[in-house]
Parts: sequence; structure tokens; C-alpha cells
Amino acid sequence: MNSASATPEPDVKPTPVKLSGAIKPKQKGSAQLFKNPVLERLTHTHIAGPLTIFFSVAAVSLYYSLSRGLLTGLSAFGLFLAGWLLFTLAEYLVHRYVYHIAATTPGRAKFQYTMHGVHHEFPKDKTRLAMPPILTVFVASLLFFIFRFTFGNAGFGVLAGFVFGYALYLFVHYAIHVYAPPKNFLKVWWHHHAQHHYRQDEVAFGVSSTLWDHIVGTMPGKEK
Repeated sequence: MNSASATPEPDVKPTPVKLSGAIKPKQKGSAQLFKNPVLERLTHTHIAGPLTIFFSVAAVSLYYSLSRGLLTGLSAFGLFLAGWLLFTLAEYLVHRYVYHIAATTPGRAKFQYTMHGVHHEFPKDKTRLAMPPILTVFVASLLFFIFRFTFGNAGFGVLAGFVFGYALYLFVHYAIHVYAPPKNFLKVWWHHHAQHHYRQDEVAFGVSSTLWDHIVGTMPGKEK
């Protein structure tokens, strides 16, 4: 969920119709999305900000629900795992159906580029791998009210797992784009996401997990 640019509409004309198919990824540089310097600055953020916020929300949610007796240890653990699993599904669906929406009109093309196409064009721009802190706080607050209203006290556990999954996604996505792949089993993450960026952008939508790519059938092929 690369939402750093999920802000008001940009002042520049979007480039892509099909993300990596229409854009040759650039290994350096950064796109200018807004002429207004304040808005432009808000589209850039250091990864530490959102990570701190989401991990803190997860920890506080668990601590509050357990210390107040709203959840037991076992139920909190189960709800945490359920929330984490729910996030992996949300990550897959948003990436596939929102960020890769068919750019059949100028408006859809602008939306696609602002939300995600800019990331495909400048995949090494590490300041646009997460949403700005002000949006992070808004999203975390919105998720709290949604889960609390939907699940009652159980929402504390679901929220903790969901935002933990979100933070893990941000961390994994950042590491993949900033650091060289490790020489161990973790390199599978790097390889999977590289397939999406540089070979087959119509598959490999999972970033923190390949679970739903396996289930839905969007794992990248060995040959293209």
C-alpha cells in the first residue's frame, strides 16, 4: 500500500496507461507531482515515521485491551493473527484492483499514476514508499473506528494485527527497493516483487506475502 501520493490531484499530466508496460523504470530521480511546494513536500516521507506510528498503534491496542480485561491472552493472539491475515488480503486486493486500475480515461490514468504509477516509474525513490505521517495518523484512526464499530472489543485485537501487517508491508517494501537481496531464503521476497516491477506487472501483487498470489493464481510464470 504505497500511499505516499494519495493526496489531492497532481498538476502534471500522467504518463502511463499500463504501468510498467508503458513506463521504463528509472533507477534515479523522483517525479514532481505538484507545482505547489507544500503539497509536493507532503508526498515525500521517511519510512521511520509511518513505521513508528503503525507499530505503536498495534502495541497500544494490545496493551490497552489486555490491561483493561477486554480481551484474554489467547483471544488477543487469535484476533491479532486474524487481523494480520485480513491485511494480507487487503494488500493484495488494493494493489491489484485499485493501484492497477485500467487507465481507460484521462481521469483514471491520472488517478493510477498518482497512486501507484509514479512508483513504477521511480521504484528507487525511497521517499515515496510510504504515506506521509499526517495521512498515517488519519488512516490509523479510521481503522480504529471501523474495527471498534464492527467487532466491538474484539476490534482491538483485529486492529493490532491489521496495522502490524501494514507496518510489516511498509518495512518489507522499503527493504526490497532500497537494499540488495540477501543471500538467504528471504531473497524470495525480492525476486517476487522484481517480477512485478520489471517483467510481469499483471501478476505478483503480494508484497509482504505471496499467499494470495498462490490462492488466486497470480504467481509469476518462470518464463515470459
